[in-house]
Amino acid sequence: QVQLVESGGGLVQAGGSLRLSCAASGRRFSSYDMGWFRQAPGKEREFVARINWGGGTGYGDSVKGRFTISRDNAKNTVYLQMNSLKSEDTAVYYCAARLITTPQYDIWGQGTQVTVSS
Repeated sequence: QVQLVESGGGLVQAGGSLRLSCAASGRRFSSYDMGWFRQAPGKEREFVARINWGGGTGYGDSVKGRFTISRDNAKNTVYLQMNSLKSEDTAVYYCAARLITTPQYDIWGQGTQVTVSS
């Protein structure tokens, strides 16, 4: 089972960019589907993006066209490039993983704070 550690969060002005990283320890990283989720204060956790073992991607409606998820299996890392950031993107961002045989994401990182100032 992998363990996940996010990094790259911080404070950025509206319209700016950030790149989040999620480093996975353990074996078989390439066998995992990876996802990014976020949770703003007082709100439900929201799906942001996912990338499967084969590189197929999907995005939440609120980030389509602005965010890009990618993975580097050689580095056991998944990335979230966030462009054209808005104040409503402010949240704690979590990396998640699941084996392709597992129906839900069951491995989570500790989260990284992203704050977008308007």
